[in-house]
Amino acid sequence: MKKDYQTYIPEKAIPMVQFLIEQHQFTLKIVHQRQTKHGDFRKLPDGKFQITINENLNKYQFLLTFIHEIAHHITYQKFGRVQPHGKEWKTIFQHLMLPFLQPDIYPNHILPLLANYLKNPKASTDADVKLSLAFKEYSKETGKNYIFEVPYGSLFEFKKSIYRRGNKRRTRIECLNTQNSKVYLFNQNVEVAIYEE
Repeated sequence: MKKDYQTYIPEKAIPMVQFLIEQHQFTLKIVHQRQTKHGDFRKLPDGKFQITINENLNKYQFLLTFIHEIAHHITYQKFGRVQPHGKEWKTIFQHLMLPFLQPDIYPNHILPLLANYLKNPKASTDADVKLSLAFKEYSKETGKNYIFEVPYGSLFEFKKSIYRRGNKRRTRIECLNTQNSKVYLFNQNVEVAIYEE
């Protein structure tokens, strides 16, 4: 097991993470950014287990994603195949995260947001807008804006396509793709580039 994961997490979390790695048998791979997920857990064809985590995450996201994926591993070991983010996984994830909820690991302003998220954790931390925005403070891409900052009716670029910002629904924002005239729903904290007409 490479030790390079240590540079991706808060220093005070290293001993607890090391303990979890030693307790559970899996390969950890740090991979290039994937658009649709921060990490994943899977059983490989040879019967071994693998956790992958995106390298672009800041240390607070990386740690949370790591614990999220270990929770999948432990859930699988204890219960076999169950609903991926069901009650068994939620209970294990909450239990694993508790020791990390301390101010020498997570910044004080993130702790209450994390505690609130952990009351009923979702499949992705991005579903919790406040927590996601707090994490992005530590890794916001330069030259980009959050979609909620884009004025109504303005154009922006996302994944090489141009969109026009529309109405905000409850948690998402309607955006018109100018190439295919389809409306897409965007998470309000997606980072985009303002398009200069």
